[in-house]
Order: sequence, then C-alpha cells, then structure tokens
Amino acid sequence: MSNTPLGIADLPRRDFLRFAGIAAAATSTLAAGAIPARAAAAVPAIKQIDAGVLNIGYLEYGPASGAPVLLFHGWPYDIHAFTEVAPLLAAKGHRVIVPHLRGHGTTLFRSADTMRNAQQAAIAADGIALMDALGIARAVVAGFDWGARTADIMAVLWPERCRALVSVSGYLIGSQAGNAKPLPPAAELQWWYQFYFATERGALGYAANTKAFNKQIWHQASPDWHFDDATYDLAAQSFVNPDHVAIVIHNYRWRLGLAQGESQYGAMEARLAAAPPVTIPAITMEGDRNGAPHPAPEAYRAKFTGAYEHRTITGGIGHNLPQEAPQAFAQAVLDVSRRAS
Repeated sequence: MSNTPLGIADLPRRDFLRFAGIAAAATSTLAAGAIPARAAAAVPAIKQIDAGVLNIGYLEYGPASGAPVLLFHGWPYDIHAFTEVAPLLAAKGHRVIVPHLRGHGTTLFRSADTMRNAQQAAIAADGIALMDALGIARAVVAGFDWGARTADIMAVLWPERCRALVSVSGYLIGSQAGNAKPLPPAAELQWWYQFYFATERGALGYAANTKAFNKQIWHQASPDWHFDDATYDLAAQSFVNPDHVAIVIHNYRWRLGLAQGESQYGAMEARLAAAPPVTIPAITMEGDRNGAPHPAPEAYRAKFTGAYEHRTITGGIGHNLPQEAPQAFAQAVLDVSRRAS
C-alpha cells in the first residue's frame, strides 16, 4: 500500500490542490511532534488505500498478524481521538486501524461524480469496504458519535464480520421516520446545530466558520474537558477536506428527511429502521459529563442481546470519551475482545 493517495486524478484541480495542502500539513505536523509528548512517538505515518468509492486515509498500529480492531471517530473529531488508545491496544498484540471517515482528513472520494452522501448506511458500508481492502475478515469495532453509530450498524448488518463492539452512548441506530418525531423542548435545544444545518444560512455559516463552529461543539459536548489549542488544532486540520462541509450538512439533513440518500442503501436502511438488536458481545460506555445529545443507558439496554456490559466513566468525562479517558476506552476494547474469543 502506498502512502500516496490513489484515485485523486478524478478530482477537480481545485480539490486536488486543496488535498495536497491537507496531506502536507498532516505530514509536517506529525513529523514535528505537535501532539502531546506522551503519544508523539507512537503516531505512525498516514496510509491511503482505495476502498469502495473512497480513497481512505488511516493510521495502523501493532503487528500485521494481530487480532484486528477498527476505531471510528465522530463529528467534529478525527483520528487523533485515538492517539493514546491505539498504542495501548497495539501493545497487547492487536492490529489497530484508525480511519478518517468520509469528508475528513485525507479520505477522499475517488470520483467527482459520486454523490457526497453521509447517510448512516453509507458510512457503515465504508467500514466494510475498508476491511475488504485490507484483507480483514473479522474485527472488533469501536467508536463514539458518528463512529459509534457506524460500529453499531456494522454489528447488526454484518455480525459475521464483527467479533465484538464497543459503543459510546450505546445504540445509536436511527431512521428518518424515527427522527421525525418531536422531542421535549430541552432535548430539542441540544440539537440546535442540526436545525441550523437544515437551513441554507446554516450551510453557509458552517462553511465560513468551520473551525470556530466545531470548537464550540467541543466545548458544549465536553464541558469539563480543558483541552488546549494545540490539541484542537491538530484535529481541525481534518476539517479542511474538500467534501467536509457537504458531508456534514448532508448527514444532518438526511436524518431529518430533508435530503435523499442513494438507492443502493435502501434495503439496508429498511432493516435499520426496524431497530435490529446487537447480538455480538458488546460494551457500551458513557461519560458522566457528556454534554452532547445522548440516550440514557436504560433506554437501549434491551437492544443488546449478546454478552453485554455498560460502563459509566466518571471524573468529568465528556463526549469524546476515547481522547478524554483513553485507558478506560482501551480497557473496554481489550475486555470485549477477550469475551469474544
């Protein structure tokens, strides 16, 4: 596999030049060690691989022969959410893959003609395409936010490919019909950005103020996490992606039924709308200070019918649990992997 992205010849020149800047910035930052010193030595070079409709950028840790673990980030975050988690898993012999989701970092669409679609089934299908491209038959899947939903969907639609699951905030699979139901006022208020994105003003505002907007979300979602500018700036590089705004806006509009998905995912979405249970071994997690919208653990307990445990992590832990409590997240992955053996 080359460290040079494949398929970028399909990009318009403007997007190619923009991507070149992303890649150069990411490479120089990693080389300069502009991440916390305790994790700097463990960060490998970003790799690229064609997988389905994407050329996916990812980090790989640990031995190639190790039991695979896929770690999926959310929005507005990136692969650096797992900078401390991944080495802990690799030290225990796991092969750890940490991909940029579509619209983030160095992950790009291979063709300018492909719809910039961010419906939930499409993002989960990216995970399976990545496993196929890397020759991974089965893996533990884990994530938070969009990444937790991705891992949840992979677990219910492709249980034969997923050994076990770790999901922050539990069962996050939804449907357009379910999302059409109004919530109590306090809950609706938490989703303010979703309604903002539903407007053209919101789309323009997000495009114009992406970095500041996402930093605001970080503060809201993790009110007790006192991250510094260097930590945020490292992740913010991943928002400078030619498809980032389109992907984020489409994701939230699709949820509300304000944007269409692609027909090839219709059967998958129909299955997901029935809220199928997770049958593989699973650990769900929650931070005691998660300021983002999230369900209560008791609301989704019945959706997990295999070996199951829920863990609430205390100490002011917010929405970005892997980055705020990396040892707790890594331990959950190790524990659920053993249960799946």
